[in-house]
Amino acid sequence: MPSVEPSLKIEFGDAATKARMRAAVGFEDDLRRMALRFGSSVQHSQGSVDIEIDDLLTNLVAIASWPQPGSVEWDPQLAALATDSASDARTVEKQLDPDAAADGAVDPADIDGLLGQGWTADLTDFQRRDVAKLLSLRHGANFSVPGAGKTRVGLAVFQALRRAGGIERLVIVGPKSCYEAWQHENAQCLEKPLNMKVLSKRVDPAAEAVIVNYERLSGAVNELSSWLTARPSLLLLDEAHRMKLGAEGTYGSACLALGPRARRRLVLTGTPAPNGVKDLENLFGFVWPGHGRRKVTQAVAGGDLAKASQVLRPLFTRTTKGELGLPPVSTTLRPVPLPPLHREIYDALIGRFSARVAGGEADFQQLGKVIVYMLMAATSPALLAVGTTRHEPLAYQVPPLAVPEDTPLYKLMQDLPSYEMSPKYQEVLAVVSANAALGRKTLVWSTFVRSLNTLRRILGPFSPAVVHGGTEDREEEISRFRNDPDCMVLLSNPATLGEGISLHHDCHDAVYVDRDFAAGRFLQSLDRIHRLGLAPEAETRITVLASEGTIDEVVAQRLADKMHFMGGILDDPAVRELADLDEEPAVGGGMDYKDLQAMMGYLRARTS
Repeated sequence: MPSVEPSLKIEFGDAATKARMRAAVGFEDDLRRMALRFGSSVQHSQGSVDIEIDDLLTNLVAIASWPQPGSVEWDPQLAALATDSASDARTVEKQLDPDAAADGAVDPADIDGLLGQGWTADLTDFQRRDVAKLLSLRHGANFSVPGAGKTRVGLAVFQALRRAGGIERLVIVGPKSCYEAWQHENAQCLEKPLNMKVLSKRVDPAAEAVIVNYERLSGAVNELSSWLTARPSLLLLDEAHRMKLGAEGTYGSACLALGPRARRRLVLTGTPAPNGVKDLENLFGFVWPGHGRRKVTQAVAGGDLAKASQVLRPLFTRTTKGELGLPPVSTTLRPVPLPPLHREIYDALIGRFSARVAGGEADFQQLGKVIVYMLMAATSPALLAVGTTRHEPLAYQVPPLAVPEDTPLYKLMQDLPSYEMSPKYQEVLAVVSANAALGRKTLVWSTFVRSLNTLRRILGPFSPAVVHGGTEDREEEISRFRNDPDCMVLLSNPATLGEGISLHHDCHDAVYVDRDFAAGRFLQSLDRIHRLGLAPEAETRITVLASEGTIDEVVAQRLADKMHFMGGILDDPAVRELADLDEEPAVGGGMDYKDLQAMMGYLRARTS
């Protein structure tokens, strides 16, 4: 019997996150009418239409309107994804139905049996609970705080799935700082460790698990796609907040492209919504394509975060700091007044910046540079005269601020270092000195490398260790901070040491010279000294410096708003408490649309 010529083909498009529909000759009008039912449809040619895969999976019922549904030909991977998506939709609906029976739920008491004798590591009660919850879902999200053992939980999920016979391979996407943790847990937890390889030029065909960093991911999508589909695989995103931009970001696009190729998907991050609901939508959109994004949108639409948390809670697991039994952390905000000359320069710069961005609210790149300059000016205008270094992350790299030499502002900027030390640097010196007198080491965070180098000179008597993007002997510097009794301070920036390192056994004090709008980076950096394993009697103290009447106050308010949201959606009081910093007197870029609104309002108010 002759095969039926397909009247419609559904396959992957040129873009990683799109599907393409191709209609046979004579069916072009039918394709055009059906495409109207997809909000993301874009006419590619007379007989083809591109649609976001998420949109396609959300509206699969529209395919039923095709005049010859029996002659629709699907790409095999897309067909499997569509079938799984329909199943996932039923799972999600059941999980979110408070009256539904908990059929198929895994009991934490059964975890040992599911892991088998090949698993040799201990699990805490909350880790067993998290593993059981994630195994009960086809795909999952672990939003536990840093230090709760998300790596071990993720490896346990893979081990249980592998023993059940459904999954054979593991791809781990994460920052470079996560490599050591995965390799360590692999050796600690499994009697016969996985053949785990860090991706180099090619995927090792003998590997059972592959680790790749986010920076390399986009260039490895094709090869990893083939590897994921060759055998049933689990795709795991570690520090998954790095793909929070979704299809609009390089990391997010690559993750979304790989997602459909994996039989199972799992995300790990302690900061799932650093900038609000859009981040959460993109994470759930990866975990449950076609349904995750819609459920988040529906849950938070009413603005009641407590209710939204109750609605979404069945879709993720989270171990809080309260459950870890950590002693409380003391976080204070120190407003720092600017001396007269510093204030004069800052106000003059605000006038220049306001004129520069007027009417250019849509130019995020230009606004980003202005914000970097303003953050510098709030700390020390001397930083503006030299700009940043190549060791800053790209988002922070700006040239020296060009100021005409014949202007009073130029003379002020040149003369300031001769008359005044930055009041923030004075505060850091006061804090470090007081801590050192008590035998307490201090971790000092600053966004800018030149600021770190300036502080290294100022804090010379305390033998500071310094770690930033250009530090070659990073491990040696960290070791010196941990072990040298004369080294009482570590200077670093959150972009370099904000993830993947534990300092809670060596240091209990941190000072933030400056902060930007990235709430996730702030929370992650806090957890370097406040995490599982902290001594019960340890007193952890965080001091945030903010120059009065500057951009620092805008940043503080926006970070508070973001942490209130994340604490509400995760039902975690500890995160909400970090949004309400106690004030004490001084003694010595990741923008989203609301950040932009806050900045423009600040600039207009300062120049009106």
